Amino acid sequence: MKLSILTDNHAGGHFLAEHGLSYLVEHDGKKILFDTGHSDVFLKNAQKLGIDLQQTVDLIVISHGHWDHANGLAHLDSLPLLTHPATFTQRFRKKDDTTVGLHLSLQEVQEKFQLTSSQQARQITEQIFFLGEIPRKTPFETQTTTFKDAQGNEDFIPDDTALALIQHEKLTIVTGCSHSGIANICEHAKAVTGIQQIERIIGGFHLKENNLQTQETIRYFKHEKIKELYPSHCTELPALTAFYQEFGIQQLKTGMVLNWD
Repeated sequence: MKLSILTDNHAGGHFLAEHGLSYLVEHDGKKILFDTGHSDVFLKNAQKLGIDLQQTVDLIVISHGHWDHANGLAHLDSLPLLTHPATFTQRFRKKDDTTVGLHLSLQEVQEKFQLTSSQQARQITEQIFFLGEIPRKTPFETQTTTFKDAQGNEDFIPDDTALALIQHEKLTIVTGCSHSGIANICEHAKAVTGIQQIERIIGGFHLKENNLQTQETIRYFKHEKIKELYPSHCTELPALTAFYQEFGIQQLKTGMVLNWD
């Protein structure tokens, strides 16, 4: 299993960075582009790694319909694309009405890609699962939202999803922003795959402060005996500090390539 960090908030070496996330996941004979960031930075960093995404990617998976995870789609064409149908919701910040949705419309994406939309979990290969819509069950996650839709209704980002990868009968979970709650994602991954042991989690945890949610998340990870944690992107410094103190995490940067045997 191999994961290349094509876009993240922090630059590594001669690689570029932006507020966004894009990973190239290679596992079980497939190369999956998980999110695209919001510009062509993911393409430029891939080129520095010697990767031609347009020619090598088998499938694009978009974790949810926010600009910093999918506006980079404008720089690719014709590839298979899998996402939740609500990814194309028009959405805005409550505080100032600025848009946080995608530049490309549903029609434009349908014309540009081989689009599959699924609210349900889907098995991509024997060892790779798209988790679909995540049930919101924990009492400490997804209680409030700073977003709204075009009608002014609160937007809890129901499209937020993740990938679950099986290796040696254990799970690796790859998440974009975890608006649905990282513990909710983990529990759904176990239910979908039938695998109960989570080896590692990588991606945005959407934790901003060292508050009750962060502390409950830490307790959950300890209870689950998760060995490797790689919080990034939308996990901000107070939460990262708490994770570092508890788990000794490392900071992820663009250009890093992680190999897990």
